[in-house]
Amino acid sequence: MTVLLPVSRAHELSDCPEERRWLIDGLWSEEAVGIVGGEPKCGKSFLALDMAVSVAAGTPCLRRFAVTRGGRVLLFAAEDALSLVRRRLDGICRAAGADLASLDIQVITAPSVRLDLRDDRQRLADTVAALTPRVLILDPFVRLHRIDENASAEVAPLLAFLRDLQRQHHMAVVVVHHAKKGAGNARDGQALRGSSEFHAWGDSNLYVRRHGERLLLAIEHRAAASTTGMPLHLRRDGDIVALEVAEAREAPAPPTGGTPAERVERVVAESLLPLGHEEIRRACRIRASTLTTTLADLVRGGRIAKTSAGYAAASR
Repeated sequence: MTVLLPVSRAHELSDCPEERRWLIDGLWSEEAVGIVGGEPKCGKSFLALDMAVSVAAGTPCLRRFAVTRGGRVLLFAAEDALSLVRRRLDGICRAAGADLASLDIQVITAPSVRLDLRDDRQRLADTVAALTPRVLILDPFVRLHRIDENASAEVAPLLAFLRDLQRQHHMAVVVVHHAKKGAGNARDGQALRGSSEFHAWGDSNLYVRRHGERLLLAIEHRAAASTTGMPLHLRRDGDIVALEVAEAREAPAPPTGGTPAERVERVVAESLLPLGHEEIRRACRIRASTLTTTLADLVRGGRIAKTSAGYAAASR
């Protein structure tokens, strides 16, 4: 007996309206799976919790990115004590002007959830089915298994399970994951620890990197334009501790004095974002060949740093 796969003509496929493309406008696609990645102590968990508050409250994430349709959040924070999770969420709510007690953020309080165990997968699936959240947040991936993260054959089935949950329940899935040590010069997605399956899996991915005292956010989408080098800062104001998008400073006036090296170093130091070769050339008003040599000398001497997003001030 011949059984054909279902097919449709291309022009008959449904087209998602623009207003339904986003869960968080420009930051996370509607019903997307993906990674919030970065090295330790760079704010990954704060970013994931900020997403939780914004979706539950319908307030802009990072005080910048509007939420299209809010709703219930299901959160598992595997590394932090529940009391710390509560304090962090409360601080973010204060920054967002929201009341934590009024938000529908459901926190899984089980001591562990193992995606490599059939019973735990079933418990998570049953919980999702019962609560029907708009977004499931799992932080971090390393605490959700005891597999070899470098082995694609072991990683892929766990990510496939989460993809199946997303499709069955029409929700977004956010997984916090660590970057490799010493991967500062690698592209954002390639810097994730373990198998390349992590990068390939995501519909929307967010990467936080530290450059000296600065945090930079890269936003990557499978089906929309991406953004790199967005500056963040961790706001600390009494009970408020929350990530926010840093306001860009006015562009400095072109330097008029000093050697080419001094002018280049000053322009790079005064920029909040990493700068590309052409941006520096225009700002310093020097020849391209001179700039190439000057940049190489400054990088070699540790005066500036070359990153995946451009040239930035060196860490002190």
